[in-house]
Amino acid sequence: MSDVSEKKQWYVVNTYAGHENRVKENLEKRLSTMGISDNLFRIVVAEETQIEVKNEKTKEVVRNIFPGYLFVEMIMTDEAWYVVRNTPGVTGFIGSSGGGAKPIPVKDPEIEAILRRIGQSDKAVEVSFKVGDIVKILSGPFSGMEGTVESMNDQTQIATVLIILFGRETPTDINYVDLEVAL
Repeated sequence: MSDVSEKKQWYVVNTYAGHENRVKENLEKRLSTMGISDNLFRIVVAEETQIEVKNEKTKEVVRNIFPGYLFVEMIMTDEAWYVVRNTPGVTGFIGSSGGGAKPIPVKDPEIEAILRRIGQSDKAVEVSFKVGDIVKILSGPFSGMEGTVESMNDQTQIATVLIILFGRETPTDINYVDLEVAL
């Protein structure tokens, strides 16, 4: 095996749009059958649950943040690169110039922001708010709204925030990274 990078890094894999979860399943099956489980670690489809409000009814909808892409944490060996690149539904790696050139990994702060947004980050976010504080929601369907922090879960990095919806106080789960203390 040549070209082994000692450390695992994140790469973006391009897939056919709408086939991200199928490609993820194919890659997970290939981990053991093709013997690359020592080089391929996490395969992530960046999906988030959003709340849609239609006709005063709310429902949760799962949306892919990056349609046509998935994120793969791997050690870039020739074998692992070949297996991922030749998985059904994969059209290539982002950051590869083609002609056998290895792709460029995603920068740590960029992948960390994505993982945090979908609740899969293993790094803790430091927050300046506590239960009872009024916070402003920075992104998502409730962006710009303010509410009161009712509870905080430091393991999941999610706060339950009471916001006013349709004249009622409604508990809403928001990622820590999407909140700041209201001024």
